[in-house]
Amino acid sequence: MEIRYATNPTETKTYDTERLRQEYLIEGLFVPGKLNLVYSHVDRFITGGAVPTTEPVLLEADKHDMGADYFLERREIGIINVGAQGIVTVDGTDYVLENKDGLYVGLGNKQVVFKSADAANPARFYLSSTPAHKNYPTQKVAISEAEPQHLGSITNSNERTIYKYIHLNGIQSCQLVMGMTLLKPGNMWNTMPCHTHNRRSEVYFYFDMPEDGVVFHLMGEPTETRHVVVRNEQAIISPSWSIHSGVGTSNYTFIWAMAGENQEFSDMDAVAMKDLK
Repeated sequence: MEIRYATNPTETKTYDTERLRQEYLIEGLFVPGKLNLVYSHVDRFITGGAVPTTEPVLLEADKHDMGADYFLERREIGIINVGAQGIVTVDGTDYVLENKDGLYVGLGNKQVVFKSADAANPARFYLSSTPAHKNYPTQKVAISEAEPQHLGSITNSNERTIYKYIHLNGIQSCQLVMGMTLLKPGNMWNTMPCHTHNRRSEVYFYFDMPEDGVVFHLMGEPTETRHVVVRNEQAIISPSWSIHSGVGTSNYTFIWAMAGENQEFSDMDAVAMKDLK
């Protein structure tokens, strides 16, 4: 498990491109037959990917870094499948996830195993985990069951649908809030006009992008913006003081996960376009 330490805005504004990528960009999440995890000290997020092929992949705790006997001893996790059909087995119970289906697994579940229905066309499980203080029931939500919210317009190149999976009016959790945003064809902008939410941090995971496509992800304080070039199936950490927005070379999809002081989806500090620098 890779460890990332928290940074501050005063220091971040001095980073060059390589340092920005080292601190915030998460690459190489999906490796066939492997579980890859990145532990960030920003709200103690763990972001990961699992690609089971011929053998199942077990969600395991790093005893040294987590101080836990099993992964969910003091944590909860949200899982969204971005590949072919897969199965997540939680303490002996199977949950079948089609593409873009989600699953919440709460504190105290001891064994989580990832499997693919077809090893030649494997599932690709994207994982977001945060600390938890009580158990909430394990629950699956198909994308067809997730709460949709339609935003934006073709005029502003940001027509999109937000699907909420884990949130106050959906699957219950301790602090994790998680969902997915799909941009319609011909639309490239996300989360613009932008915002911060000083009470929560966020991780974006971009996917469904063409091989030669990129997203120019904007981050930093509103008056000290920076950009990071993000490619398909890469994630980026957004501390609470940072904006998190982007524009792509074509439409794309991204998963967002938040954690912090509250779970209010609308709790954000809007940034006026005239104030961006």
